[in-house]
Amino acid sequence: MQTIPQDTKNADNPLLESATISPQQALEQQDARTDRNFDAIADHFEKKVYGGLKGEIRLAVLRRDIFEYSAKMSEKLGRPLRILDVGAGLAQISIELATQGHSLVINDISANMLEKAKVSAAQIDKALDITWYVCPYQDLEDKLNKDKSSNGAKFDLILSHALLEWLAEPAMVMNFFDRQLANHGAISLCFYNPASFDYRNLIMGNFNLLDNTDYKADNKKSLTPNHPVAKEEVDAWLAAHHYQTVLTSGLRVFHDYAPLKRGGHNHPDAVVRMELRYSQLEPYKWLGRYLHVMATR
Repeated sequence: MQTIPQDTKNADNPLLESATISPQQALEQQDARTDRNFDAIADHFEKKVYGGLKGEIRLAVLRRDIFEYSAKMSEKLGRPLRILDVGAGLAQISIELATQGHSLVINDISANMLEKAKVSAAQIDKALDITWYVCPYQDLEDKLNKDKSSNGAKFDLILSHALLEWLAEPAMVMNFFDRQLANHGAISLCFYNPASFDYRNLIMGNFNLLDNTDYKADNKKSLTPNHPVAKEEVDAWLAAHHYQTVLTSGLRVFHDYAPLKRGGHNHPDAVVRMELRYSQLEPYKWLGRYLHVMATR
């Protein structure tokens, strides 16, 4: 038990009104959630997430979903799109959208992640229409309001990929989307599927882990979120904010579940092709390690 010395008590400081902090209170303070910043493991993130076939599958599904939709929207509006990527990380999809002529605003809390993204963009074309903001998304709105070049324009498309599961208060980001999205606009949410964690560990026989209600991944290095958001939660948020889901895909609906790589698993192109085929089919898409949802007002 931690005891506060008598001479440090101060009636004017409510935090010091009690002379003791219980073990439970100390644990809660230690476990306080904060938005995750990958600055310290940017290299590990790049290698782990995009250094192999997992990353190829992820990008293949997102490219198909987003590029088809954005092309149709751009054609309908008769102009390039104004697109925001919140918590962009390495921003591969956004950079590719910029190469297609769209105007991008790319944001992340991690300076190291965005520095890698800037290098990638410059290697493609130094003249891409991209504005970069390193800050928590909660500070982004103020920066956007001060950007006179935007003339207060809202976004046609907002991307938020692998962000929800790393936010301390993920539901709150919906309010940000509401304020920044144009009336005709769409949001692209890609998030970790907690059901896939259970299913994979059932297959692997990790029953003790599933029985351990106190289990938490070591997030100093692990990229498995301890506070994932279930599809049902996201659906409820979308309904509450008057969005309509127009597309849902699963990312890596079978690849991660195959402990024995045989047959077609030895051919990366074939794996990507089959992942694309089954990513939008019931019931397979709900097994995806990540889910991708596109929704409109």
